[in-house]
Amino acid sequence: MSDWLQDFVLTFVPLFIVIDALGNLPIVLSLSEGLTAAERRKMIRIANLTAAIVGLIFLFFGQLILSAMGISVGSFAIAGGLILLILSINYITTYATIEADKEELMAVVPIGTPLVVGPATITTLLLLATQFPLYMVLASFGLNMVINWVVFLLGDRIAAVLGKGMLKAISKVFNLLLAAIAVSMIIRGLELLGIIRVTG
Repeated sequence: MSDWLQDFVLTFVPLFIVIDALGNLPIVLSLSEGLTAAERRKMIRIANLTAAIVGLIFLFFGQLILSAMGISVGSFAIAGGLILLILSINYITTYATIEADKEELMAVVPIGTPLVVGPATITTLLLLATQFPLYMVLASFGLNMVINWVVFLLGDRIAAVLGKGMLKAISKVFNLLLAAIAVSMIIRGLELLGIIRVTG
């Protein structure tokens, strides 16, 4: 595998997992219930635009923001990894459904952020930017945003084919992979701080 293709895979896959378009789809369908097709498309467009803007801000200015606050990327990676690990374990072991009051879901879990681009995605973007060329991380993030947009637009068809049970199962698998990424983030953060040295 060529170096650029390997770098693309190593940046695309973690972002694909943390953004979790399929795992978020049931929530999006719940929030958009009762909307017309035009209203749903507008909601999805605004949500993805919001997510993209937040992601790009942290990708380009994240390290500057952290520096201004006196926080190292290593410390941020460890903190983000720990939070991500706790969240992924909670999602894996919790079998609660998303059947909740729509207004509450709208208030607590906005689609654009933090549902699509939240702490996990931001931490992943910052960490990838320290390991790979910025243009590669940008390309992977852009492609993931396009995929997320398409998945949300085709939500009804995807749900009809896979069913809610399969969507939940996919989400569980993604959360297991998310836990592995969280551990990698913690290890990477410890390495950036010079606490441990990873070889191989």
